[in-house]
Amino acid sequence: MASAARASAVADLVRVRQLYEVTGQVDQDGTDAALDSPDVPDGLRGAALAGRRTTYLDLSGARPSVWAARPIGDQVLSVRRSLAADRDELEELDRQLLAWGTVVVALAALAGAALAGRVSRDLRTAAATARRISAGDLDARIGHPRPPSSRDEVAELACAVDTMAASLQRRLQAEQRFTADVAHELRTPLTGLHTAAELLPPGRPTDLVRDRVAAMRTLTEDLLEVARLDARVERPDLDAHPLGTLVEGILQRTGHSHPVRGAAGTVVRTDPRRLERILDNLLANARRHGAGPVEVLVDGTAVTVRDHGPGFPDRLLVDGPRRFLTGARERGQGTGLGLTIALGQAEVIGARVELINAADGGARATVHLPAEPGPG
Repeated sequence: MASAARASAVADLVRVRQLYEVTGQVDQDGTDAALDSPDVPDGLRGAALAGRRTTYLDLSGARPSVWAARPIGDQVLSVRRSLAADRDELEELDRQLLAWGTVVVALAALAGAALAGRVSRDLRTAAATARRISAGDLDARIGHPRPPSSRDEVAELACAVDTMAASLQRRLQAEQRFTADVAHELRTPLTGLHTAAELLPPGRPTDLVRDRVAAMRTLTEDLLEVARLDARVERPDLDAHPLGTLVEGILQRTGHSHPVRGAAGTVVRTDPRRLERILDNLLANARRHGAGPVEVLVDGTAVTVRDHGPGFPDRLLVDGPRRFLTGARERGQGTGLGLTIALGQAEVIGARVELINAADGGARATVHLPAEPGPG
C-alpha cells in the first residue's frame, strides 16, 4: 500500500506540474498541491531543492499522508495525498483478523479438546479391555466403531488387541478341549485297569499296581475338573451354613483328624461340596509338601490351613499356582493341580484364597468366604 501510495503521489505531481506549465496555476483537485507549502517536511523540501524528485511517507501523525515534491525554479512544487482512508481500512482489517483469529483459535481448541478426549477415551477403553483379558475374560473386546486405517492409530490398536484376544481365546479353548478330551478318553481304560487290578491276587505287587491305578484315576478326575473350571461351566449350589460346624463335618468326611480352632457360629453363604473340595486339596497339599502339625483355624468368615514346613515357594506367591509344577524341590513331587483346583472352586463360590508364608515358618492358605447377608 505504501508503494502504491508513493506511485500515485508521483503521478499526481507529474500531472500538476504539466498543468502548471500550461496554465501557470496549481491544480488542487483532490491532490492538496501547492507551491512552497509550509507543511512540506524539511527532508522532502531539502531533497527537492537539491534537484531531486522524491516522495515522503508520513505515518506518525494524526493525519497520515504521502508527499511528492520536485523543484520548480527556486520553488518547491508539492503534492500531498491523505492516507487516512487506507489507515482506516488497515485498522478494520486488523480488527477483523483479531476477531476471526480468536474465533478460529477457540474453535481449534474445542476441536482439539474433543479429539483429545475421544482419543483418551478410546485408549482408556483399550486399557480396561486389556486388563479384563489379562484377568481371564477372554470374551472381552474393544469393538472400535471405526475400521482401522493408516491415519487412525487408535483404531489400529483396538483391532490389534481384539485380534490378539480372539487368537488367545481360540488357543486356550483348544487346549481346554484337548485336556478335557484326553481326561475323558482315559476314563474308560482306567476303569478297566482298575477292575483288572482288583482281580489280582493279594500281595505287594498287587498293592503297587492298585496304588498307581488309583493315582492315575485321581489325576484324570483332577484334569476333568480343571477343564470344567476353565470352561466356566460350573454352577454353585449356595446356601447359608454355620462355618465352624461345616468345617468340622468336612474334616470328618474327608478323613482328616486335625482339630478345628476358632468360633463356630459365623454363618456364611457357600456350596458345602465345593468348600469340601477346596479344604481337602489345601489339607492334602499341607500334608504332602509341608510338615506337621497341620492346623485348621476358623476366624469369622475365613478358614485357614497352616503347616510348619518350608512354606510356599516365592514364585508361587508371586505368579500363583501353576499346573504340573510344584514350584520348589523341597516341596516334594506332585502335579500342582491341587492349588489350581482350590483357587478355581473358590472363584465359583465367590470366595478368595490367600497364600502366604507365616513369619515363624510354614505355609498358610486362608479361604475368605462371603458372609450370609442379614435380613433386610
